Amino acid sequence: MHRRRRTALLLSAALATAAPLLTACGDDAHPGAAAVVGGDRITVSQLENRVNEVRTAQRAAIKNDTQYEQAIAKSGGLTRDTLHGMVLDHVLHRAAQDAGVTVSRNEVLRLRSSLEQQAGGAKALEAAWLQQYGVAPGRLDDNLRVQVEAQKLATGLGTDTSQPAFWKALSDASKKLDVDLNPRYGTWDVQKSSRVDAKLPWLREVTQAGSQGTA
Repeated sequence: MHRRRRTALLLSAALATAAPLLTACGDDAHPGAAAVVGGDRITVSQLENRVNEVRTAQRAAIKNDTQYEQAIAKSGGLTRDTLHGMVLDHVLHRAAQDAGVTVSRNEVLRLRSSLEQQAGGAKALEAAWLQQYGVAPGRLDDNLRVQVEAQKLATGLGTDTSQPAFWKALSDASKKLDVDLNPRYGTWDVQKSSRVDAKLPWLREVTQAGSQGTA
């Protein structure tokens, strides 16, 4: 289990504190984009599709309505967490490219085979990744590729994924990519290569107005 948790570091590190989805939108310089990373757009539609993949997988795995509602409640920040992971994947890949790191299909398959043996089979591994990290079964190989890439980058830097040198490489990549999030999803902290909730005046005003209306 310890080994499995370690290989999922990048994903688990991306999981921020759950927060309700903000439906209002501020000054959107990139209409239709949830984020722009190195000139590449992650559209709101793409983000919603990723989230729906997880929700569909959760519904298929959890037949009991009460348990399903509990699972939804525990992953209330799924939209933000998913966007965080999508952006971080881009950042990590850029850092890996800069370091000359590549990942082969066989490396991903070897990791998956090892994890399946630990978990008790392919279905058990998919269920564990869905429950613990919000990764839909169809995205498992993509996520494992990220884990291999992270480990190889760390090794190439002479460190590991928990050390400042590794995150410094991601920070440098974030700067080069000029990550820009749609304000409804927060902002990107370049130093930490992490999404953070934005403190926006328009959000505070809307919240206060709503409180006054229900007083």
